[in-house]
Amino acid sequence: MRDPDTLVEALEGAARHHPERGIAVFDGRGRHADRRRFPELLAAARRTAERLAAAGVGAGDRVVICLPSSWEWLDAWWGAVLLGALPVGMAPGAVIGTSESHLRKMDGVVEQLGARLLIGSPALVGELAGAGAGAAAAVATALDGLPAAGAAPPWHRPRPEEAAFLQLTSGSTGLPRAVTLSHRAVVHCTRAIEQIGVPPGAAGRERFEALVAWLPLYHDMGLVGLVLRAVFFGWDLWLLPPQAFLARPRVWLDLLGSRGSTQTAAPNFGYQLCVERLAGEPLGDLDLSSWGCAICGAEMVRPSTMAAFVDTFGPAGFRAESLVPCYGMAETVVGISFDRRLQGPRTRPLPAGGGAAGTPSEVVCLGEPLVGSEVQVTAPDGSDLGEDRVGEIRVRGPHLFSGYWGDPAATAEALVDGWLRTGDLGFLHAGEVYVTGRLKELLIVRGENLMPHDLEQVAEAAVGGGGSHRAGAFSVARGETGEEAVLAVEVSEREPAALAEVERRVRVAVGRELGLPLADVVLVRRGRIPKTTSGKLQRGELRRLYLEGGLERLDRAGPG
Repeated sequence: MRDPDTLVEALEGAARHHPERGIAVFDGRGRHADRRRFPELLAAARRTAERLAAAGVGAGDRVVICLPSSWEWLDAWWGAVLLGALPVGMAPGAVIGTSESHLRKMDGVVEQLGARLLIGSPALVGELAGAGAGAAAAVATALDGLPAAGAAPPWHRPRPEEAAFLQLTSGSTGLPRAVTLSHRAVVHCTRAIEQIGVPPGAAGRERFEALVAWLPLYHDMGLVGLVLRAVFFGWDLWLLPPQAFLARPRVWLDLLGSRGSTQTAAPNFGYQLCVERLAGEPLGDLDLSSWGCAICGAEMVRPSTMAAFVDTFGPAGFRAESLVPCYGMAETVVGISFDRRLQGPRTRPLPAGGGAAGTPSEVVCLGEPLVGSEVQVTAPDGSDLGEDRVGEIRVRGPHLFSGYWGDPAATAEALVDGWLRTGDLGFLHAGEVYVTGRLKELLIVRGENLMPHDLEQVAEAAVGGGGSHRAGAFSVARGETGEEAVLAVEVSEREPAALAEVERRVRVAVGRELGLPLADVVLVRRGRIPKTTSGKLQRGELRRLYLEGGLERLDRAGPG
């Protein structure tokens, strides 16, 4: 059986060679699943493709998909791929209503991409129209609102070098950037990560039977790391909606223990949530002995979380060697490196002189670069630092993105002489990758990428003052939960009751607009947030002051 060269060939191959396998999508409570085999998935995608074609969608058109994890999402995404259109997954917003800022972001993404369609729920389509989101509202439709299929369209047979889909990632202008990924890049990365959790010389597609997932489908680890891997290698996929996992993490573990030889992927906070909710609780008949691979990535991997997870679930048969720390980003499809030694998480001390405030003294090994790729660590001038010295991580290989859609300047800044500047700090030891922090001011909270100015704009609007009061956002490690967001906000108020009301307004506004709980809100006098002479926020210095107790906060003494 020949390996596929494109996503279209992968889906057709899954239907042909693994007709008994497929995908099961659970309801919002994680109790009932609608399962379709791969031939049914292919047939449904073709029917959706015919309706997309009737709506005027053709090869190269961008189709933004703003739906929760569901069969509708999968039908729309694969239908676009079959037409040669470029699907773009985007967070759909809250279940009870989408915030104004997110509606504006959808509008900006549609305009930036020149999208042909935005597919959302009927409620979202109505919200976009009511919000006056011109570009998005003009092309928004529910899947049921697509016209009936006409004559079967000509099915697109893509070349490996063609773009397959776009993946949104955080952008410095407030709008996400769209990473362009070719079929060739996706195929290379997917083949490379087949070997995750497999001893050298073994075949991953033969060792595992099923994937169990709860990450949203617009997330690169959810889409590529789980859905596409299931299709490429003919594994069953059991897909939980994120809210089901967050409400009852035990349902994820029950599935992992009951579906044969299983694997999954999640950020550090997912494993930590299981520990916090279930440590000390009776595990009953939970049997995790068949769970062969537990990938951990998308945010910093914490040794204490990994150890606590093994301690908590070892009695249920979970093995430390099943934990596989990894490192990746959307610009590399999903993967840069992963630990293949199957020894459980390993750490090394931070190299001398390589840390700043808040940098952990012990760093988790994230393994060797993907097959066919290279990783180097460089000084600010771009020179190679070699091993055991902290610098910027750069990566080169066939799984790199083709560029940011419609943004050649950002592409040129990220890709230098064939190397991707990741913006992450780290070091190499014995050819393996260790990540210690970030050069760029990106916040990664619960595996989601956030730009600090998104939080700052919401906070400044909540405080008022016409822009005279600034806010600064950054993230810090908070115990075992991983990174959490902190906001420092300049205020004029001095009375305790007034300060408490300002903090409440900021927390409510950030929660409503961005769906993000804040670890701390620090209220300071006007002018106390460090800035450059040109007025640019110095977020790194602000974070340092916070961690060292150097911020003179008005609301209470010391960080909470």
